[in-house]
Amino acid sequence: MTYAKNAPFRADVVGSYLRPAELKAARADFEAGRIDADALKSVEDKAIVDLVAKQKAAGLHAITDGEFRRAYWHLDFMWNLQGVKRGTAPIQFKGSDGTAVVEAAGVDGEISGEHHPFVEHYRFVKALEDDNTRAKQTVPSPAQTLFVLQQGIAEDANNPYKDNDALAEAIANAYIQVAHDLYEAGCRTLQFDDCTWGAFVSEDFKDTVFGVDAKTVQRQYAAVNNAVIAAVPDDMVVTTHICRGNYQSQWFSAGGYGQVADVLFGEENVAAYYLEFDDDRSGDFEPLAKVSDGKQVVLGLITSKKPELEDPETIKARIAEAAQYVPLERLCLSTQCGFASTEEGNHLTEDQQWAKIALARSIAEEVWADR
Repeated sequence: MTYAKNAPFRADVVGSYLRPAELKAARADFEAGRIDADALKSVEDKAIVDLVAKQKAAGLHAITDGEFRRAYWHLDFMWNLQGVKRGTAPIQFKGSDGTAVVEAAGVDGEISGEHHPFVEHYRFVKALEDDNTRAKQTVPSPAQTLFVLQQGIAEDANNPYKDNDALAEAIANAYIQVAHDLYEAGCRTLQFDDCTWGAFVSEDFKDTVFGVDAKTVQRQYAAVNNAVIAAVPDDMVVTTHICRGNYQSQWFSAGGYGQVADVLFGEENVAAYYLEFDDDRSGDFEPLAKVSDGKQVVLGLITSKKPELEDPETIKARIAEAAQYVPLERLCLSTQCGFASTEEGNHLTEDQQWAKIALARSIAEEVWADR
């Protein structure tokens, strides 16, 4: 039997986990041509089985593959869409310690979502469910893919899309195909990971995005996400994680949610928001008053970037503060992001990673003991 409830859970996770040493070594061997794809998959399969067992032992209801088959939280998905190629970013974002991410994606023909390998990746985790867990699939949001692909739109020689509206429609249709294939594979929890809103709160994008009024772009990005949400079956829950960057414990932007709250919280039709609130970069809780009725908010109050454990009383006080804007019964708790948005991972150990999850679970059990 599959666990009857669906995400979000009182103690939840964003989805990525630190890669074990054997997996990192196998990926390096594969890139160097020392092992083939089947040998790499064998190592990945074993690592994911071990990871899911640890998630169950930690008392989590949500299980994921830790994104162990990816190098990046977003690009591997994009590269496996039909009509998308690997490339370098015309606009390079630098992390908080100055390291830039240079890899990106570009348009290389008609975009579609047939035969996406993430569907098979999901089936593998689905088979590991039990009567206490649900497998969820994380993907970059449609808006995130639009954000990445439109950067190089003028330079993509094989790009058949004449404007952003046409590109957005193609992306939405590709995602709808993938979402329906995931649904047929048994997926009922789909999470859109989305750094676009985290960028829009920064000084670089708060007024204009690629030369277009910021509010106009926000509405286009909400619309492309909503187009996919509207097309999935009613019993598939679509949530979103909003991030300001999580690259080897670095961040890429800063600013409170006020810049995007009207559109993100009022107009995007997700069931729940996983929001980072682990430090001052994310601002205060006041913008949560814009979260429209019925939606849940997962408070990312425990950082995945640093190993030190938070004070439980401080976290409980912050939950109470957030409950002034969203009722406590619609709140949950998680780390602010995953532990390894890229395969390198954040700067903490696996033991410290599981200690963070144990802390979130113990606090959640106390705060929502009777709910």
